[in-house]
Amino acid sequence: MKRALHSFLLCVLAAGSVSAQQVGPNRVRPPRSADSQKVSESQAADVTLTLSQAAVRPIQMWVRTAGAIDKNLKTLTAYVGQPNAALVKVGQRVRSFPPESKSSMYQARVTRVVPQGGRVIVEATLAANGRVGAANYVMEIVVDRGNFLSIPNEAIIEEGEKHIVYVQSQPGQYMPHDVEIGVQGELYTHVIKGLNEGDQVVTFGSFFIDSEYKLKGTQEAPAAAEAAPAPSEMPHPGEMPQMPHQK
Repeated sequence: MKRALHSFLLCVLAAGSVSAQQVGPNRVRPPRSADSQKVSESQAADVTLTLSQAAVRPIQMWVRTAGAIDKNLKTLTAYVGQPNAALVKVGQRVRSFPPESKSSMYQARVTRVVPQGGRVIVEATLAANGRVGAANYVMEIVVDRGNFLSIPNEAIIEEGEKHIVYVQSQPGQYMPHDVEIGVQGELYTHVIKGLNEGDQVVTFGSFFIDSEYKLKGTQEAPAAAEAAPAPSEMPHPGEMPQMPHQK
């Protein structure tokens, strides 16, 4: 009899352990049936909610460095170190301006690249003479990284190592998508996985939608916990069930 009761107790404990894992705080919450965030027209207007299409487009990054101009006010010379040294090529477009006059933008082209140890010496020729009295320039070398499925940088919300994008599922409703990203350019980021070409993603207003979505999740969590069945009463480990006394 004791052996049978002991076996019964082990079975009850095992079942109770499984039940506790299912309703415990560390379980994975199943997806909601309507896992999207609604935004009214007035809310969208208040946050200037803007959509942009996931599309294949060229991605450019800017390699920034400091350069000095020659006495003829025509040629800029600068150093570019790793890891960007390998990206600089002859013919690339350069945006340049004196630090004291950021509004004075001068267009140029890379005309010479000379390796020097782990870095390169870059010469760029201005399309017009530089500013009189300005010896130093900020140089932004425009590097084309290729054509990729991409979205605007401001559409991406970073959460640790995760990248979240809100996609319009229908007018006024937006769903979060985890995306894997690749090349990050000055304006656009390559999306490796998580979006399809043509998807409409939220750019301006994405943080508002994200905060509302998370607020809704925190409000639903207590309700789900209250609706969850309570674990069945069972004896403590080492306590044998008491049989009723026969009269």
